[in-house]
Amino acid sequence: MRFLPDDAQRDFARSLDAMLGAQDTPSAIRAWAAGDQGPGRALWARIADAGVLALAVPERHDGLGPLPVELAVAFTELGRHAVPGPLVETAAAAALLTALDDRPAAAERLPAVAAGKTAVSLCPLSPATPYALDADAADAVLVVEGDTVRLAASAGPVQRSADPARRLARPRGGTVLAQGPGVAAAAARAAELASLLTAAQSLGLGRALLERTVAYVRQRTQFGVPVGSFQAVKHRLADTLVALEFAEPLLHAAALGLADGAPSAGRDVAAAKVTAGEAACRAARTALQLHGAVGYTEELDLSLWIRKARPLRDAWGTPAACRARVLAGDG
Repeated sequence: MRFLPDDAQRDFARSLDAMLGAQDTPSAIRAWAAGDQGPGRALWARIADAGVLALAVPERHDGLGPLPVELAVAFTELGRHAVPGPLVETAAAAALLTALDDRPAAAERLPAVAAGKTAVSLCPLSPATPYALDADAADAVLVVEGDTVRLAASAGPVQRSADPARRLARPRGGTVLAQGPGVAAAAARAAELASLLTAAQSLGLGRALLERTVAYVRQRTQFGVPVGSFQAVKHRLADTLVALEFAEPLLHAAALGLADGAPSAGRDVAAAKVTAGEAACRAARTALQLHGAVGYTEELDLSLWIRKARPLRDAWGTPAACRARVLAGDG
């Protein structure tokens, strides 16, 4: 079994990287944090045109998927460029509606999701996760509570997280879309996909942080030489690279497990999530420390990447919860 992308998937990743690299992503992130979704939704449209969202939607609803492996490849690039918005939640909502099957909500919303015309926030309501991400910017907010899925009537008051571009809300009220014993199983599948794609974002984010830090220490000098030539700096960068390299095959193994419906898929996703999340946090700490005082400034675009690492690490499965699932040995 191959735990790394094949040539076609690598080409897809390169095309996404080139497309996103040509956009002014930092401006879109800052606008999104300020409540202006215009630049972010324009970026969203470009991503949808590239077929990313269609990968989460079945062919019967005008999609291309569901294709967890290709989604993981795509979301790694979205994380590399720190694209704002509830992209993970929209893909997870597509998985939820697909798993419920034969519901009017699926036929009504999934073609629009595949086309990039509908952004969905998904909230598995519980004391541990009371918030919906970017509910104020989403076209629909789905709330899962026990054996019920409802379409929230309002986003509720908005508050910021450690990453100002991740706007949190407590959704209120709403109408019931589905109810019954099948909801819990469908929600679990959606949560596993969300966890996988968040891990992919973390991996891409960590790689971007490492690449920018390497470039910086090559041109920053101290005592007349680049600081990147110092042994301590080399060791710090090497440790960060090893952590990211270790996370990548775990991520793709988990994606393959989800695609094949493997009994161990849930455990594999949890392992990938904790590993990629911790690697991204290590990359953020390395970037912050090796950039010195400038690393603490909000004016530096790098801060937009640094501040995403911890929220992504904790979203859709905290390290403690992921480790508990791995140790429990259940799928």
